[in-house]
Amino acid sequence: MKVFGTNGGNQDTRRLLAVCLGLTAITWLVFGQTLRHGFINFDDDKYVYQNAEVSHGLTLHGIAWVWTHAHASLWHPLTTISHMLDCQMYGLSPGGHHFTNVALHNLGVVLLFLVLCDMTGVSRVVAGIGDAGRDQRSRLQGQSGFWCSAFVAAVFAIHPMRVESVAWIAERKDVLSGVFFMLTLGAYVRYARAPSVFRYVTMSILFACGLMSKATLVTVPVVLLLLDYWPLNRGQRSEVGGQATNAQRWLKLIVEKIPLLALSAGSGVATIFAQTVTISSLAQLPLLPRVKNAIVSTVIYIRQLFWPVDLGAFYPHPHDQLNGWVVLASAALIIGISAVAVFTVRKYPYIFVGWCWYLLMLAPVLGIVQAGLQGHADRFTYLPHIGLTISLTWAIADLTKQWRRRELIIGFATAVVIAALTLSARRQASYWQDSISIWTHTLAVTSNNAIAHQNLAAALWERGRLHDSAIHSRAAAIVRWETIIKDYPLDVAAHDNLGVVLIQNGDPRGAIAQWEMSLQIDPNDGNARNNLAWVLATYPDDAIRDGKRAVELAEKAVRLPGGEAPIVLRTLAAAYAEGGEFSKAIGTAQRAAELATAQQNPSLTETLRHEIALYRTNTPYRELQQQ
Repeated sequence: MKVFGTNGGNQDTRRLLAVCLGLTAITWLVFGQTLRHGFINFDDDKYVYQNAEVSHGLTLHGIAWVWTHAHASLWHPLTTISHMLDCQMYGLSPGGHHFTNVALHNLGVVLLFLVLCDMTGVSRVVAGIGDAGRDQRSRLQGQSGFWCSAFVAAVFAIHPMRVESVAWIAERKDVLSGVFFMLTLGAYVRYARAPSVFRYVTMSILFACGLMSKATLVTVPVVLLLLDYWPLNRGQRSEVGGQATNAQRWLKLIVEKIPLLALSAGSGVATIFAQTVTISSLAQLPLLPRVKNAIVSTVIYIRQLFWPVDLGAFYPHPHDQLNGWVVLASAALIIGISAVAVFTVRKYPYIFVGWCWYLLMLAPVLGIVQAGLQGHADRFTYLPHIGLTISLTWAIADLTKQWRRRELIIGFATAVVIAALTLSARRQASYWQDSISIWTHTLAVTSNNAIAHQNLAAALWERGRLHDSAIHSRAAAIVRWETIIKDYPLDVAAHDNLGVVLIQNGDPRGAIAQWEMSLQIDPNDGNARNNLAWVLATYPDDAIRDGKRAVELAEKAVRLPGGEAPIVLRTLAAAYAEGGEFSKAIGTAQRAAELATAQQNPSLTETLRHEIALYRTNTPYRELQQQ
């Protein structure tokens, strides 16, 4: 990519190289630590270390496989091949895989800087191309564009929201597609300035490679159309339409994008077929809650650009639990910013272009077509945030032109921002050192997070911390059933299952409340009656037990269809014993033991015999509390 002309001078070349080296330095300052990190038990297994096709490295069979199969419910053959290449070079040593992620991100950062310089005319100013009468003004604009480009690239390099995409091996698709996106932009700028079939084909191939790295680049053709307006100003260029009207020129620019839109359409179809499983994972969620979440997420990402705190690896989907006023306020903010962007488009075109860039590149991952269980994700802002940063950076540069000591103030503010982002991103990257670390942190900054509990439980189990693992497994189950009940409050089975998990977790009152709710919904729910009777008859805490109520519940449960099961009779016997009716308890338990024997259930038979022995000594049975 040619950024500076041959007449630019050594000083400009040195300045260019200095910025590129500076961007590289801060990138590795933040992310170099990841070379000591391990794999994460969230998609890294599917993408790399438990995927036989990938972990075997580059093979002819594997290369053929990537074109005909989905990988982790996605079709991104170039991303898969890059993982295969890593396994070929580094095996399953995670440090090598992390190195590739950081190197690709570093390359994307430098390319972004060079592309922005080229798009905004910095290279043409430095090279001495243009009207000599406007040289001084152009050079000042070029200087401003250079440092604006450098700042946008620096924020892209080390913003804490980039950590998930770079520090997580499974997100190779982000950094790889990012590189091809930057190359596509660079190739498009060259084509726009001197159109030719060769340059168009080159740009199209790079775009196709980006789509085969991550399909979320489908909106890039429309982003290119935005860049035609600013900074390329192609709507006014003679090569687009000579003396044609404005409408005709823009029609030609739109037609020019049709082959690229066809590539996007093909990628979209492939993605929909590949994502059948993940798309259906929230298929029961109606469209309206998905739209509400998309609106709120759009604003959350803006807030995170300015205030990147409490970042986690997974944010649960709110389903239909979002506050209506929050949704309305978010929608109003989006409409308000859009109105400002439209009304100021002639004077400040970069605001319109940057804002639309953000919305367009965010659209495929907003969850209107829900893929996965997340409500939003840091990684989804990898490329969209560039648009917002462009808008803000060029706006500040324009609005501060008349300031006294402008360079000193802006320079100081820039240093503070870069330093703050670097420190914050380094800390955020440190949480990704292993599965226990990232999921512990995620639980600390999110709530009702079943996925985080579940993955932390798995990581603890692998370390042999079985007790801690069980705690988080039960916590995950509780959150999962509570979420279902919020969506479907009359789901009897969900109330029953939540009660079971709560009693296992040492919360008898919570369990009782769930089973009581089940019986309010369906008085003939045998599971709730049996479970509630058992707890009221056998729980060790005197304040919980109620023998009389237990007998009522158990006797009704026995009369229900299927109530003559040995497990239900066992509950009735325990209830009789708690009520002091030991002769009935013995007779009922013996009947249960006979049925268990007939059903060839020796474990239950032995348990009942033990309980019968207790009842013969006039001792009720007490359930041991789980630790």
